[in-house]
Amino acid sequence: MAKTPRSWLFVPGDSEKKLGKAGATGADAIIVDLEDSVTPQNRPAARALTGEWLRGADRSAQQLWVRINPLDGPYWRDDVVAVLGSAPLGLIVPKAEGPAQLEQFAVELAELESRCGLPAGVTKILPLVSETAASAVTVPGYLGVPLPRLAGMMWGAEDLSAAIGAARKYGDDGHWTDTFRMVRATVLLTAHACGVPAIDTLHADFRDEAGLERFARAARADGFAGMLAIHPGQVPVINAAFTPSEAELAGARAIIAAFAAQPEAGTLSLDGKMLDKPHLELARRLLGEG
Repeated sequence: MAKTPRSWLFVPGDSEKKLGKAGATGADAIIVDLEDSVTPQNRPAARALTGEWLRGADRSAQQLWVRINPLDGPYWRDDVVAVLGSAPLGLIVPKAEGPAQLEQFAVELAELESRCGLPAGVTKILPLVSETAASAVTVPGYLGVPLPRLAGMMWGAEDLSAAIGAARKYGDDGHWTDTFRMVRATVLLTAHACGVPAIDTLHADFRDEAGLERFARAARADGFAGMLAIHPGQVPVINAAFTPSEAELAGARAIIAAFAAQPEAGTLSLDGKMLDKPHLELARRLLGEG
């Protein structure tokens, strides 16, 4: 499994069948969903099933996360109480309203961890930071706020489009419209500034493999560490897009070797290309050395 997950697959918390197949999907991270994919009447059963599944799940090949309900609503506490004793790696917080909200949540989470006999701070937090207009404009506010549980940042386009009444997310050229492009870039930059992975939003048309591949490869090229998935069939495409090719790895090794051979050089030439220290940094990052 990749150190930072490439693929983050949502699995409904009330589906015993889909949870039973989750381990065989190849996803680096499983997000058991207690929010959008579970109807209100099914929430109690979903919580119980999720806790049971977590206790028996193989954690050696996949990270196990749970998406709880929004912190401004009445359901999230029951979600956390039901699953925390089964020790998920972390909690996905939808419609996160900014760092102040997460700071308060972390305080309450520490109390719940204590009740469950878990070490303080062991449960990570990964917010979806853009699903409302208010949450989207608070994204830069995460910078400089101490959030030791923060494990990354995700952004979501589907909820945001509904929140602002956007009839489209893509322009005629197939690329994000200005609003979504701005939010995506802000999440990417803020996550990197905070030193945590940035996770790109899902590709809603799970039958569109070519489109998914294009978006996933663009996400990696832009600096995202991984991507959300809503169908098991999307997982292999995302994993492939976020896995460096042998040619890329060989090129990175060659750059590192060239600078190692000339340690005093600020710039050098390799295969007809001029390279400087940013190229060295990118090569080290690609090989997991940065």
